[in-house]
Amino acid sequence: MMARGLPDPREVEELLLGGELRYTRVDAVRLSGVSREFTGRIWRAFGYPSMADDAVAYTEGDVAALCRIRRLMEEGVLDEDGVIRLIRAFGQTMTRLAEWQVSLLKEMVAPDPNDVPSTAAVGTIMEIADKHIGEFEPLVVHAWRRQLAAAGTRAIAAAATGEDGEPAGRPAATVGFADMVSFTQVSRELEEIELARVVEWFEETAADIIAACGGRLVKTLGDEVLFSTESPTVGAEIALTIAAAIQDETEVPDVRVGVAHGPVLPLMGDVFGTTVNLAARLTALARPGSVVIDSELAARLEKEPAYRITRIVRRPVQGLGIVQPFVLRRARRPEDGPPGDGGR
Repeated sequence: MMARGLPDPREVEELLLGGELRYTRVDAVRLSGVSREFTGRIWRAFGYPSMADDAVAYTEGDVAALCRIRRLMEEGVLDEDGVIRLIRAFGQTMTRLAEWQVSLLKEMVAPDPNDVPSTAAVGTIMEIADKHIGEFEPLVVHAWRRQLAAAGTRAIAAAATGEDGEPAGRPAATVGFADMVSFTQVSRELEEIELARVVEWFEETAADIIAACGGRLVKTLGDEVLFSTESPTVGAEIALTIAAAIQDETEVPDVRVGVAHGPVLPLMGDVFGTTVNLAARLTALARPGSVVIDSELAARLEKEPAYRITRIVRRPVQGLGIVQPFVLRRARRPEDGPPGDGGR
């Protein structure tokens, strides 16, 4: 039972859904023309918990969404498997976005995450939602359209010709991992709140740099980020800029960065393949604050005057045999002094 003064959960759900919970699953199937089995697959793909057939859990918006899905399938835009894959992508993305938004709102009204929001704080959150959710929704759609436009542009460019003039059809990319050094030790030394702030600062800093340079943040893994770009020079800039920015922050552990160039398999917003695995292995070879790259990327950057590339000792790496790593630095100036070995 909820504490007195707190809003009813059903009222909260209807407010945020933008409509009354009025239909059962049986009703939704009848009104949308989508089969019972397929509505179940759609519901699970979105990441929603299972509901009994007689549970009143659907709104007009849910029924309208099912009708749109049915029309897309009837017009041949998507088949059933395509619908499920698309919805799963939406569901996983929106789950994280929703949790993030709720956390931000909670921080606004209760800055200490250890404190349970008061009745008044919850009321403030609900008031914000009631008055402004209509303004937040177009921002989500706008951000999606912007990202869709960027992804579409990259796909067209890759289909026509590579950044370096390679023939069409070769799915090559520069991918890199930036990994916080000694994160396990740091996690033992810091309080949970402090650790969360360190991770958040690292992710925000890396994400801003990747976007500013023109790359794509593929995913974050707490103490690690994965980025990709079609351009070797953009990949080099991202790697060096992240390493330098984190190194300048005294309260955050340094990062080591591994970058490789070669064929990748893009799938559901992620990237896979030997090139990605190689970048991860190179990260483990790098010293704190340094960038280590593979031979393919080194060859593509060797004529770039902005960079200095140093060959280091060949190393065995798990699953890939012996590889030839290189340390990537910015072009040296006389005042920089003698170079050092950035690899291990």
